[in-house]
Amino acid sequence: MTIVYLIRHGETDWNMQGRWQGHADIPLNEIGYRQARLLANRLAREGVTFAAIYSSDLSRAYQTAWEIGAALKVPVQLLPALREIDTGRWSGLTTEEVRAQFPEEWEQIVQGHDLPRGGGETASAFRRRIVTAVEAMAAQHRGQTLAFVTHGGCIRALLAHAENFHGSMFGRYAHIGNTSVTILEIGYKHWRVKVVNDMRHLEEKQEPELVSTPPDDAELPEQAQ
Repeated sequence: MTIVYLIRHGETDWNMQGRWQGHADIPLNEIGYRQARLLANRLAREGVTFAAIYSSDLSRAYQTAWEIGAALKVPVQLLPALREIDTGRWSGLTTEEVRAQFPEEWEQIVQGHDLPRGGGETASAFRRRIVTAVEAMAAQHRGQTLAFVTHGGCIRALLAHAENFHGSMFGRYAHIGNTSVTILEIGYKHWRVKVVNDMRHLEEKQEPELVSTPPDDAELPEQAQ
């Protein structure tokens, strides 16, 4: 089995404002950097070792991955396929603004139609992209432990795949926290979920702003806030 750590990037200003980020290259804010360093320190303290660290090429993910790689002395490799879903014209808008500006498109997606969000990417294409990328890297590192630093929608899509959930690309996980750790075991034809949304490195500080739960970039329309 290949052990896979799925790590969401740290917080950005757009996260806190409830804006859909998609492929927009929004950097970490001050809290996001602190979250990333707390996670990096935790992994080093726990003696976690990675054969490789793969990161989305968007700044918020790479900046998070860099902190982890520096702490564990493992180079970070960029993997563009780990990007968040492309939300096209929705990028930068709040959910209320999307509903107001794209009412017909919003309603069709709410009803389950597999349409490109904002002219960007469909849910099915997004899920295939993420699953294919992770499977390819797991096949190259059989029996090793890997880190994938990516985005909330990506992690939920991978969890839905692991649980063979087809009713939604996101399954039953409403939110994945910033710098949370989710762990999968990936075999030849079997994925097993071991840990979901572990944020102990933030919770132990007892500072509410560190574990705030702003909306994910790629939440299903009926779940978006």
